[in-house]
Amino acid sequence: MIGRLLLLLLAFAPASLLAVEPKLVPDVSQRKIQIQSGFTGERLLLFGAIIYPRGIVPKDRVDVAIILRGPSQAITLREKQQIAGIWVNADSSDFRSAPAYYAIASSQPLDKIVDAKTAAIYELGLERMQLSPSGEIVGAEQRRFIKGLVALNKKQGLYRQDDQSVEITDDVLYRAYLDIPSSVPVGTYVAETLLIRDGRIIVADDNVEIEIQKTGFEQFVTVMADKYSLIYGLFAVFISLALGWIAGSIFRRI
Repeated sequence: MIGRLLLLLLAFAPASLLAVEPKLVPDVSQRKIQIQSGFTGERLLLFGAIIYPRGIVPKDRVDVAIILRGPSQAITLREKQQIAGIWVNADSSDFRSAPAYYAIASSQPLDKIVDAKTAAIYELGLERMQLSPSGEIVGAEQRRFIKGLVALNKKQGLYRQDDQSVEITDDVLYRAYLDIPSSVPVGTYVAETLLIRDGRIIVADDNVEIEIQKTGFEQFVTVMADKYSLIYGLFAVFISLALGWIAGSIFRRI
């Protein structure tokens, strides 16, 4: 009796109640990026497909936003001021968890596809990143330091926002390119794809991890400096003394 009742309810239920949200199948062109001598950066392709229930593409337009984040790190940003003709450190602000790299690509300008509240919740855009500033500086001064940090990283290619750079083909396939600069730090990066419809995020949990690591001599130097700092320091001093002695001998002979 209960089974028949459930079948009747499902048969006469509105289509909106039975609808299932689409799914994303994201991927990237490279899961590992190796930094070695002569590394000048990399162009990463992020692509995927939108899988609709029963294979039916709805009439309502969907938009896609892709965020690539690098590992979070603590940063101290110092402001320089010129005093008596000399540039010195003045005010400073600490950031507890600023991403080392942040790039976002979207199929339309963000302010056209999501409202300010949604953008803040999902950290969509350079102005919406949660950098966790700390210290005694608050209010307008804190906002000034946040803008300074974003501007500095944009200049270095570590922060970027590319509106209308996600291409969607037949409302099913999507792709976007994001540039990885040569100064990118090593670590685990996460690419998050968000599916947006009518200003609402309907899918936001499809993540792909990308490993950026050093190889060769660069990796050797990094490991030595990180795990064997004392030996690395002594070796660096020895190399400096040896080079100084060699240079001195050459100049004495000239």
